Amino acid sequence: MLGDEIVSRINQLGMISETPQHLARIFLSPEHRTAADLILSWMRDAGMAAHLDAIGNVCGRYEGDRPGLPCLMLGSHYDTVRDAGKWDGPLGVITAIACVGDLNRRGVRLPFAIEIVGFADEEGVRFASTLLGSRAVAGTFDAPVLDARDHDGVTMREAMVQFGLDPAKIGTAARARRELHAYVELHIEQGPVLEQQDIPVGVVTAIAGATRLTASLSGMAGHAGTVPMALRRDALAGAAECITALEQFCKVDGAGLVGTVGVINASPGATNVIPGRVSFTLDIRAPTDPHRKRAVAEIVQRIEAIAKRRELSLQIDVTHENRTVPCASWLKAQVAEAVAAEGYSVFELPSGAGHDGMAMIDIADVAMLFVRCRGGISHNPAEHVELADADAGARVLLRLIENFRPRADGGSERS
Repeated sequence: MLGDEIVSRINQLGMISETPQHLARIFLSPEHRTAADLILSWMRDAGMAAHLDAIGNVCGRYEGDRPGLPCLMLGSHYDTVRDAGKWDGPLGVITAIACVGDLNRRGVRLPFAIEIVGFADEEGVRFASTLLGSRAVAGTFDAPVLDARDHDGVTMREAMVQFGLDPAKIGTAARARRELHAYVELHIEQGPVLEQQDIPVGVVTAIAGATRLTASLSGMAGHAGTVPMALRRDALAGAAECITALEQFCKVDGAGLVGTVGVINASPGATNVIPGRVSFTLDIRAPTDPHRKRAVAEIVQRIEAIAKRRELSLQIDVTHENRTVPCASWLKAQVAEAVAAEGYSVFELPSGAGHDGMAMIDIADVAMLFVRCRGGISHNPAEHVELADADAGARVLLRLIENFRPRADGGSERS
């Protein structure tokens, strides 16, 4: 039962943290190095040649029936958010290693190689830029990020040197499209849908794109006791109306649109002072890019109207934008076949969260397999996958690998 091995290793990796009180394994930290060394040892035990690449990704290769063949690449990330759960990211890496270990024990070699990549930084916690490991592999790493600073003022460039990596060699991590048949990622769902459906695995249709904005409203600060309500230009009250408008718009949409305000800052921030300036973030996601872009435009118009009516000045800026990444139909079909062959209902669903496939699509067609997580909880210490579900995910992935058929024309749906 592969699930036993997977859960044991999830627990071992979950012990590697900057503090014992909460799980935090941040890019280019000492804990990152310890985790990388442990994962590399598991890759080698599974019969793979393994190394740490130029940005800190852990990379393993299991040759096919002859050396040098293009690969089916499997992967996920092994960094975490702060106060994280154990399963987000590592489940995909550890399950892939368990599958290759099973092939190796049986002496199975396939007409393609298998590569596993544990991406070093997907979460973007330290330098506020996500998908750094997978962007390096895809050849789309953004060099200016090297000058970004963490909370201690350390640049990524400096952190890499301290870690023992050479920033000038990041380009050597890049892979060419001809080297990959496809990229497949197993991941916890991070949502409640599979649990509601009472099924352990799901076939992902697409990774939703996201637009993030920062809005700033400026009114007039004033005394809480002396300014009549009708004469106020309260920036916080205006922000509250904007936030409610966002929520109502997304609820009415009913087609997978989600909107979140995660950060609010009000100033001057005194109990007895009407807030004169408020800034807040918006995160807007949808299953397709046209849908998301239309929604963003409508939401911005509504915020502008609220600001105008309340006589507030508005500054709104896009801070981040990621395209929607569709899972390739030919590859998704093979994931579905593996799910059905293991005796499970084939249930398709989109991913609202971002994943390394968003970067990998630049060099390969991608697909994802979701595994049920208890309560749909993620980015939280309560994150959990049952042993039976971890085993179900492993069996589906192993069946997919053993029956994988490269695209007949050798190309991709994006080429």
